Amino acid sequence: MKKNILVTGGLGFIGSNFIQYMNERYQDYNIINVDSITYAADEKNLDDLIHLENYEFVKGDIRDKEIVQRIFKQHNITDVIHFAAESHVDNSIKNPSIFAETNVIGTLNLLESARDFWMNTPFNYKEQFKSSRFHHVSTDEVYGTLGDTGFFTEQTPYAPNSPYSASKAASDMLVRSYYHTYGLNVVTTNCSNNYGPKQHDEKLIPKLIRNALQGNTLPIYGNGKNVRDWLYVKDHCTGIDAVFHQGKAGDTYLIGGHNEKTNIDIAYIICDYLDQCVPKEKSYRQQIQFVEDRHGHDFRYAIDSNKIQSELNWQPQETFATGIVKTIDWYIVKYFKGGLKNEE
Repeated sequence: MKKNILVTGGLGFIGSNFIQYMNERYQDYNIINVDSITYAADEKNLDDLIHLENYEFVKGDIRDKEIVQRIFKQHNITDVIHFAAESHVDNSIKNPSIFAETNVIGTLNLLESARDFWMNTPFNYKEQFKSSRFHHVSTDEVYGTLGDTGFFTEQTPYAPNSPYSASKAASDMLVRSYYHTYGLNVVTTNCSNNYGPKQHDEKLIPKLIRNALQGNTLPIYGNGKNVRDWLYVKDHCTGIDAVFHQGKAGDTYLIGGHNEKTNIDIAYIICDYLDQCVPKEKSYRQQIQFVEDRHGHDFRYAIDSNKIQSELNWQPQETFATGIVKTIDWYIVKYFKGGLKNEE
């Protein structure tokens, strides 16, 4: 039976990169992309796929259960890879309700639709859906914050500190419950901070690049010492691919980039590269400005990816040094239309 994979949130940053990756690698799969096209989505992200017979875009909101059920039936959905989520921490502090609606109720609607469509009764799959799988994409932020040392693992207790991470933690728990209560074939991946092409302007790296090129201040929360583990988006895609195809049902896999950087270090790296590629009279570093810290700002995230590496033979291919150059070059073309001034 040919796979008809429902990818939610496929016009967003990670989802669109993943669909492109999957289309290049698995051309015999049908991809049905459902996205409500919020401010964080961009229809241009997948313009080069709209002519393909094995790709279809459906505008729809996963908060609407009837729409989700209709998509399952109309497209005979065999698998789900669930990216769709509200994900900006600052926005969750200002308006937590939309995060609960999308990240919790939206995930519940997808789980219920998958269970209804694929299964006869708990632990009893319909014959044509025996290999169907629900892959839930989540974040390391559900584990809270680390001190100067240590790493998140699959056994780390949940301790979310923002409305965003709390909503993702709730969705993770719902996915887990559908495995234990109904026998739904689920897997969950929790990733570290992604970066790369197509990320929304509100996120740290594209915001710093854009503001630098436009001559604006580069806002850094607090003292800039908060630490994140950075994962290049294509490495995340290959990790999801490995777990979706090979991961053990009911299990969670952490995907990290092994690239811990402070926020101020990120700003310095971007400024120094722009000083070389798009030089001006003064260093871009002079545009850095420290601003009032975010409420409940987690100090450090870091992931131990040993499980996915040892069980599924996955490894990130990009170091931060190689990935950030690819990323900055992509945004220079986007924000600075003339491209690189010193291109040969």
